[in-house]
Order: sequence, then structure tokens, then C-alpha cells
Amino acid sequence: MSTLLERDRRVVWHPYAAPEARPLFGVESAQGVRLRLEDGRELVDGMSSWWSAIHGYRHPRIEAALEDQLHRLPHVMFGGLTHESAVRICERLVALSPEGLERVFLSDSGSVAVEVAIKMALQFWQSKGRAKKRRLLTIRGGYHGDTFGAMSVCDPVTGMHGLFEGNLATNLFAERPVCRFEDACEDADIADLAGLLEKHRDELAAVILEPIVQGAGGMWFYSPDYLTRVRTLCDEAGVLLIADEIATGFGRTGRFFACEHAGITPDLLCVGKALTGGTLTLAATLTTGEVSAALAEGEAGVFMHGPTFMGSALACAAANASLDLLEEGIWREQVSAIGDQLRVELEACRSMPAVADVRVLGAIGVVELHEPVDLSIVQPEFVEQGIWIRPFGALVYTMPPYLIESDDLSLITRGIREVVSRIG
Repeated sequence: MSTLLERDRRVVWHPYAAPEARPLFGVESAQGVRLRLEDGRELVDGMSSWWSAIHGYRHPRIEAALEDQLHRLPHVMFGGLTHESAVRICERLVALSPEGLERVFLSDSGSVAVEVAIKMALQFWQSKGRAKKRRLLTIRGGYHGDTFGAMSVCDPVTGMHGLFEGNLATNLFAERPVCRFEDACEDADIADLAGLLEKHRDELAAVILEPIVQGAGGMWFYSPDYLTRVRTLCDEAGVLLIADEIATGFGRTGRFFACEHAGITPDLLCVGKALTGGTLTLAATLTTGEVSAALAEGEAGVFMHGPTFMGSALACAAANASLDLLEEGIWREQVSAIGDQLRVELEACRSMPAVADVRVLGAIGVVELHEPVDLSIVQPEFVEQGIWIRPFGALVYTMPPYLIESDDLSLITRGIREVVSRIG
């Protein structure tokens, strides 16, 4: 009989992998912060399933909410119909988000939430009679998703521009801010973005960026002051601001939304990943009354987008249960404790020959190397350490579930130290 991995390699195509993925590990079950492999080994999950499983796996309150929803209404088309779970999650997102965001468009993945934000920005200016404002400005080092609109604002070097050149919209890229999280933003730090905004203001629909933390494009933490100044510059130039909080939302940086570090409200806000506690796929794009009113008053009179599984009742039920857990407030102490422990226990990596930098913010710990890692070598080494860590490029990082215990977090940091120490 074929093994799970043999069957997988015959028919499955995994993300960012050749048709036959290697290395590959079969998961039999998951509970709390642990993954149980089919060979019986257990791994402490340092990735929260790509940053989404903030409450760990199989949280009983999320499972209970899903069971209740399944027996009443698992899904119904959202065109012309509505239901309690969807209305409730939209009400709560508006209440929890920065003041001024009033309307929620639900979708089923982070990439689509970004596509929706881009389309809203473009349609906003069309409705205003300024159709020439159709380009986007972003900062280098960003990652916004793998669909075409989202790809067009990912970093042009580390992203996929080379593969899809000629098919992506041509957008503008400012230099990544070098001012770190704890620094003030000097005029020189924002000069490139300010110059591009001024020069291209008549053709720019929006600035899009990941607030405070750039995720998969570089795991870089920059100054809240920079974001505050971007908001001001957008207002002065008459350009919308899109905040992609898909990776940072729901407490990961130590604030519920990363925009709170800068005290700003974007014109459009994208969320996903941790929205359902990593249980089911769901995303959302929030916007202001000004944007939604402009689209309603424009030529189309409606927003031209509509996913089949928009407002999935099951996903919305999971999201409401996840927000119930977050609103109890325990996450604040959990994230703070994780950050404190990561700072202490990852610091030893800084003196290792392969390491260029170590940085921590909220429940995010990053060890940046001088050279990219060979995943085929280091991934099995992390598994041998009893942890699930999946580096990309030159970045070895962890974003553990919030409920992780100190001993399990130490297992992660010890494993990172051990594997990194072997890298030449």
C-alpha cells in the first residue's frame, strides 16, 4: 500500500514547491500547539499555520461554534441573502478597527481582500471622474499576495515580477524605510516615498503597505512615525491609503491592529489569516463611508466583485468565536510574554557567523541570515529538533500561537539556535 507521502507526490502540488514537494511531512492530527506526524513524532508549531492559528489547534470554543453553525446553516449565497454570523462579524470588525472604517466586504482569502481593496480604490476615482488615477505606490520589501493585482505591489526583486513581466500592472516602489520600530522617522527616511507621491499624485489611486511589519517580503519592523507621516502625505496628495493587516491584525504586533501603533486610520484595511483563528479561510476589506458612498454614486452604482463563498456562515461563525476569545483580553499578556522570552532566548543567535540581525516585535521573532537557507537541509533539521519552523530566503522566524507555554517556546528557540549555529 502506498504511503501518504507517495500518494501526495503523485497528484498534489504544494505552495512554492516543485510538482513533487520535498521535504514533505504528513500530519495525522493537531491539538493545541502540537502537530502529530503520521510517523508518531510530535512537533511544537512555531508558525501558527502561516500565522493564522493564534489560539492553537482545535480550540473547543471555536469547534463548538462551528458545530452549532453547521447544524443551522453551513453556507448560503450572499447575493440578495444575509445571515446572523456574517452581519455579526462585520459589526464587530467595524467596532474593533480604527475609527472611521464603516463598511466591510467579506471574501475568502487574503490575496482577494487585497484585490478588493485595489478595485475599490480604482473604482473610487472612476466614480469621482478621475479615471487617470489608476496606479499604486508601495514600499520595497512588501508582500501582499499571489493574485495578479496583489503581485503587482509585492517587492519587484523578491516577488514574482520577473516571471510575469508584461502581465502585471506597472506600479511605483519607494525605498523601504530604514528607520526601525523604536526609531523616529527622519525626513530622509521618507523622502523617496514623499517625492514619488508628489510627482505622481495625479495618476496615483492609492498607497498600499503593510503597517509596521513587512511580512513575507522581509520580516522588517519599521517606525510607527513613518506610517503616521505616510497618512499625512496621502491626505495632502489626495491619494487613498490601503493598510494590509492580513499578517499583523488581531494582536500579533502587540496591538489589535498594527495601525494603532501610529494612531492612524487607513481608507481601506485588509484582514485575513488569524480572522477565524486559523480554522477556515475568511478575509475582509474594510473601508470608510466616503469610499463606499462614492462607489454607490458612481456610474456602476455597485461594487463590481462577488466571491461565490463570500460570507461563508461556517467561516463567520469561527471568526466570531475567535473574536470572543480575543475580546477577553488574555492575548495582550500572552503576546507580551512571548515577545519578552523571544528577545532573551534568540539573542544568542546574534553572535553566530551566519547571522546578520535578530529582531523581535510582539509575538514575532526573526533571525536574519547573511545568505538564504537550503530548505531541503534545514527543514528536516528543525523537525529533528521537535519543532515546526519553515524559513524563507535568509529569514528564520517564529510566530507561535498565543497560548504557547514557556517550555514549549523554549523548545522552539533552542531548536532555532541549534540549527542556525550549524549554518556556515
